[in-house]
Amino acid sequence: MTTLLILATVLATAVLSGVIGMAGGVLLMAVLVTLLPVASAMILHGAVQAASNGARFLFLREHVIWAIMPYYAVGALVAVALFVSLALVPDPALVLILVGSFPWLARVVPTLRGLDVRRPVTAVACGTTVTAAQLLAGASGPLLDAFYLRTEVDRRSIVATKGLTQAAGHVVKIGYYAWVSNAVLDEFSVASVPIWIIGAGIVLATLGARIGTRLLEKFDDRQFRRVTGWVILGLGALCIVKGVRDLLVP
Repeated sequence: MTTLLILATVLATAVLSGVIGMAGGVLLMAVLVTLLPVASAMILHGAVQAASNGARFLFLREHVIWAIMPYYAVGALVAVALFVSLALVPDPALVLILVGSFPWLARVVPTLRGLDVRRPVTAVACGTTVTAAQLLAGASGPLLDAFYLRTEVDRRSIVATKGLTQAAGHVVKIGYYAWVSNAVLDEFSVASVPIWIIGAGIVLATLGARIGTRLLEKFDDRQFRRVTGWVILGLGALCIVKGVRDLLVP
């Protein structure tokens, strides 16, 4: 039953992310951490999300905003260097609260409302904070979306660009958690999660990404921004609630 629930969630969240470019990763992480040990959840989530995001990038690769990638990579390297130097494994509950708060702040703070990831400084900040959030909490959808609030590009460009950067971040996450503690892989091997589930999850994530990107064609840009705006606020609220609950109920 647990296996079916995990695989069904993988497919459903991949479809969701394929349509709106985010949200699925956070929902999948929330389910996995209730069913598996944290390290196991991080590795399984990373593998599945790398496949889902990578597939969205491949399906929509002609729409990627390539100009931001060097700046995003610089920011991501800063985050990785910091984590490696400190071997950080902090409480993800605090990060969930911060990640969930950011999209709400972005709606009320004038400076944050003007975020446009095409600006070099914003792209560097995006790479640093989003990569850090992935390493801390496993997912960073609400935070990433805030950097696209004023990025006036086609919805396909947003989904494709997010897919590429998120796929890279999830690969980094797998590598980091495998490096930071040898116990990670040992824990995964005894967590009653057969390796075949990873393979099945990758297949379902890729299928879900294809379904989602096809459904994306049903939206126009105005509908896309309106729907994603409400979804990201709701998801941010859920992150805050879960983070507070995890802090109060060990």
